[in-house]
Order: sequence, then C-alpha cells, then structure tokens
Amino acid sequence: MSTEINGDHNLGLLIKALLKERMLSMRKLSALTGIDTATISRIANNKQKATPSHLQLLANHLDVPPAKLIQAAGYNLVLSENNDQSDMYQSIDAIQEILVSSNFLDHEFTVEKIHQELAKYEHFSLTKEGEQKILEEFETKVEEVRGAGPFIIELNKMFKSFREENLSIEKRTILGSVLLYFILSTDIIPDYVFPFGYLDDCLAVQIGLERLSKLEENNV
Repeated sequence: MSTEINGDHNLGLLIKALLKERMLSMRKLSALTGIDTATISRIANNKQKATPSHLQLLANHLDVPPAKLIQAAGYNLVLSENNDQSDMYQSIDAIQEILVSSNFLDHEFTVEKIHQELAKYEHFSLTKEGEQKILEEFETKVEEVRGAGPFIIELNKMFKSFREENLSIEKRTILGSVLLYFILSTDIIPDYVFPFGYLDDCLAVQIGLERLSKLEENNV
C-alpha cells in the first residue's frame, strides 16, 4: 500500500509515514543518507527546515518522487485555472530567497526573464526545424523528468494540442514557445538544481496557459 500525499500533509508527517511504510528507523535513514539522525528528527518534527540537499537525499533513499517532498515542504507551485497571480508571485519570491541563500543562482530570477525567453522561441516554433524538434524530442524530455511536477500534465495537453491540424498561428506560437522552452537546455534555472530546477518550466507553462486563456476570451 503506497502512501497518498496531498497538500494538507507537511513534510514532517510525510517523512514519518514513509519511514513507517518502509519499516525504516531514523537512525537507518541517517546511515543511508548521511544526514545526522538529530537533523532528520528535527525535520520530521517540524523543528528544522529541510534544505534542497536534504530533500534530494531523502527522496533518493525513501524511494519517493522528489516532487512529493517538494510539495510537502511547501515549495510546490500548483497549476490550475484558479491559481491567483499574486499567489504565484509570492511563491516565486519565497523560492527566490531560498535559491539565493543556498547559492544556487548567481543572478536574479524573475518572471520577466521567462517571458523574454519564451518570446525568443515564438518564431522558431513556427519553423519546420522548431516543429520537428518538438515532435521528436518532447516525449524523451518528459521521460527524463518523470515526477518533476504537476506541470507535466499540462505540457502533455499542450503537446497534444500542438499536433492538431488546422491549429491557428497564434495558438501554435504560444504552445510551441512553451514546449521549446521545456525541451531546450537554456533554462534560467538549470534542470540539475534540485529541487527547483523545473520551477521556471512550471512558470513557463503557467504563462502559456494564461496567454491561451486570454486568446480564447478575445476570440469569443
């Protein structure tokens, strides 16, 4: 029986549930991860904030998708049509503080930079080369990221829409730019930066969804 996780679970409760499910003690988990037993205890009892490196090690040795721990730790961005813009920006601000304090980034991370990168891919998405790259490399990229986050569901929907015939140029441009951002390795936050490497991809999807929604509203 696998552990079910939702947004109401905090990281401490999740870790305890996973330890019980896998019949592991904190001491054994400490030996596996190299994290001090006392540190694991403090994290599990919500007395200490887990660092990105903690989350990576715990995910590896508790055999759970990293996204589950990210969500439980409160770092997850949920993509939905009800997601408020202010909530999204507050999440970005909080995560940016973590990235800066952890020395993961040597420059400021802003949503505007994602907009700029997406704009670069718009024309490319309309070319034969851009279309071919999307059709040939998207599924491989999805396999690489596996449990990176709920934004993968939206990306799959975008990919399916991109392949439809008689797609308008405006919609193809938006879809293509987001898909290319995801596929290409020029991310603002490198994919290897755990656990935030796909944050900018997630936000690129969010931006794309908002643009598609506005496009549909204008066409009504």
